[in-house]
Amino acid sequence: MEESVDSLPIHFFYWRYGTISELMINEQIRDKEVRLIGENGEQLGIMPIREAMRIAGEAELDLVKIAPTAKPPVCKIIDYGKYRYEMARKEKEARKKQKVVELKEIRLSPNINSNDLNTKMNAARKFLTKGDKVKITLRFRGREMAHMNASRHILDDLAANLSEIAVVEKAPKVEGRSISMVLAEKKS
Repeated sequence: MEESVDSLPIHFFYWRYGTISELMINEQIRDKEVRLIGENGEQLGIMPIREAMRIAGEAELDLVKIAPTAKPPVCKIIDYGKYRYEMARKEKEARKKQKVVELKEIRLSPNINSNDLNTKMNAARKFLTKGDKVKITLRFRGREMAHMNASRHILDDLAANLSEIAVVEKAPKVEGRSISMVLAEKKS
């Protein structure tokens, strides 16, 4: 038994198209008056919603509420599918151009060998040149805790060696069983 589309209740279509986007289109707009912008960007003035719907229908385009908080709300006559595509493309381009700064962590111990320290310094240099921030943590275990202040020079030396490409964003600070500092890329 096949049913035709005419037998479906009207609220089915309203519900289905009401969830597409947060923008109101066509019959979803419930305001009495709107400021109308034509399909070529020209101002058509303030008019009743029925008149705006009629103009959009004649142009075979959609009436989209683009500024709902304005008094009166601003509606534009555009092809809604094309408008959504353009907005999605612009959003994708904006995300592509963003650089997410990550915080990389390098852990050291107070009795680190100079060669190991150079290896860790090179890793920090690589992270900094990529634009990431580097958190350098000097971790203490057992009896090493008694000599925390004597080992602070390791962090100071590391910051001095990386000073040509990095600045100390957060000075060395004792946090429980470790001392940590944050380095960021030097802005030229």
